[in-house]
Amino acid sequence: MTTTPTSTAKDGTGEVAGGLDGAVIAVAGAAGPAGRAALLRLAGAGATVVGADADPERLAEAVEAAHAKHDGARVTGSTVDLLDLDATKAWAAGIEEEHGRIDGLVHLVGGWRGGRSFTGTDLADWDLLEKLLIRTVQHTSLAFHDALLRSDRGRFLLISAAGATKPTAGNAAYAASKAAAEAWTLALADSFRKAGGEEGPRTAAAILVIKALVHDAMRAERPDAKFAGFTDVTDLADAIAGVWDRPAREVNGTRLWLTPKP
Repeated sequence: MTTTPTSTAKDGTGEVAGGLDGAVIAVAGAAGPAGRAALLRLAGAGATVVGADADPERLAEAVEAAHAKHDGARVTGSTVDLLDLDATKAWAAGIEEEHGRIDGLVHLVGGWRGGRSFTGTDLADWDLLEKLLIRTVQHTSLAFHDALLRSDRGRFLLISAAGATKPTAGNAAYAASKAAAEAWTLALADSFRKAGGEEGPRTAAAILVIKALVHDAMRAERPDAKFAGFTDVTDLADAIAGVWDRPAREVNGTRLWLTPKP
């Protein structure tokens, strides 16, 4: 399938500097607070954004909110079962067929389960988190890999948690799931590195690390809470958009910390 090149600026080294104007970005897990913030931020920067979520009603609300915020925003939504590899591949193929290119996949599929102690861990939590936090990363990365390589500014972004670096006893299943997703993403980054050859990668896979997320509804529900170290979903969206402003070789295979390292 052919792709339509777009005009992009170059940095001082001659490498294409991404930017989002005219880019086509897919957002997995687009219906949650972080997904909504990402849709707004990416669309506001001039990207065509295609969101996916398993909840069609919440996804429709997220897309409508983006349109209401940005007149003429190019934002659409698709109900996709990201636990189905064939369905995920069909989603990626459909985006490239319709828009001629794919310049990014932002992985915002989340989920959390925890316990009070290590021995109190319920392995049913692992069964759930393995699907939400690992399997969806595997499927999206496999489905979007080739299209991202065809882009002159391709980015695959995983949102991870500081707990993957320093697990706690009660969060064993969650931390292990996040660590596995990070390892998979770093393997994807190595594939992009090898594809770039001596010139270095033009496509990047990177990990944005947070402690936890906070948004306005959470603050309204808990007005006395400090949410220390948490990242606001709007700040996360800004960080996501900012990755396209940095050369691929600078961010490929890196963890970009949005919270202090533990």
